[in-house]
Amino acid sequence: MNSSKKRRVFPFTAVIGQEEMKLALLLNVIDPRIGGVMIMGDRGTGKSTTIRALADLLPAIEVVKGDPYNSSPNDPDLQSQEVLERLEEGNQLELEGKQVPMVDLPLGATEDRLCGTIDIEKALSEGIKAFEPGLLAKANRGLLYVDEVNLLDDHLVDVLLDSAASGWNTVEREGVSVRHPARFVLIGSGNPEEGELRPQLLDRFGMSVEVKTVRDADLRVKVVDQRTSFDNDPETFFNNLENKQNELQKKVIAAQEKLNSVKIDEELRLNISAICGELDVDGLRGDIVTNRSAKAIAAFEGRDEVSEEDIARVITCSLRHRLRKDPLEQVDSGEKVIQAFCKIFEINETDNISKFQLALNEE
Repeated sequence: MNSSKKRRVFPFTAVIGQEEMKLALLLNVIDPRIGGVMIMGDRGTGKSTTIRALADLLPAIEVVKGDPYNSSPNDPDLQSQEVLERLEEGNQLELEGKQVPMVDLPLGATEDRLCGTIDIEKALSEGIKAFEPGLLAKANRGLLYVDEVNLLDDHLVDVLLDSAASGWNTVEREGVSVRHPARFVLIGSGNPEEGELRPQLLDRFGMSVEVKTVRDADLRVKVVDQRTSFDNDPETFFNNLENKQNELQKKVIAAQEKLNSVKIDEELRLNISAICGELDVDGLRGDIVTNRSAKAIAAFEGRDEVSEEDIARVITCSLRHRLRKDPLEQVDSGEKVIQAFCKIFEINETDNISKFQLALNEE
């Protein structure tokens, strides 16, 4: 009954092309500790459509009813202070299912709107200092999407990245001290013509993908036809793809469950770090993200061990945005990363260029 009344979103499995972006998003959903995705590309390439489709694809989550932080019923790291106190007192929690939250951060948002602030209404009417949660609270256990993140105030980007990395938001103001869970997948998008993010901020995104306008005429016609069919009859269009959507959803859930059991060989880990050293990557984020991404892709494809091919597929997206030291430099296209990989793994670059594409393996 509810599904027929639900406003349909363009299905994730109907998005044509942009394989790199789709898989990078799925890997971050499988393991949010990867640290989010920065998507740079031309206008009208389906960035926003794909991200909204991802939120719709994900299975519903169980939350504590009435809790503004989408608290988990059983994970203390995803529970607000109020829920923890209720549990300590032995109270029974009332639960409900909820669609994975998808929060859009507008460019004009203030720090108060993002982090939360004093509830003025309660302060004036009841004379008490109460906290009004912001967008970070709403995004807990979901996705937080910032379109044109390169135009967002640097201070707000810092706050976002801090919360995304730690999984917590701390607010200290006007005598109110609040700390609440804020674990979300951060997704930023932008058009490089409008300016790049500072290297220090770009480095803190787990992965970086580049999307380009489709040039092939047949593919363009197919994209237009898909969109027209969806706009004319969203319900029928969605129903035709429901099986594919369900299959992909099950695959993502299975990967999340399998993730912790995936192993990565010591030699492969050494090679990843050797590539980061060869490329003079600052810090250790590059090593960590490449390891996590490789494990996530192995889990997604149902394997227990990471292979050299897994690393090849994720390493470009994990490292290329970390090579830019000067704000005036362009983000590397991936060539330097591929050259370093081939040198460390002692393979011929020209014969194996296709193995470096982050794309879904069609069985």
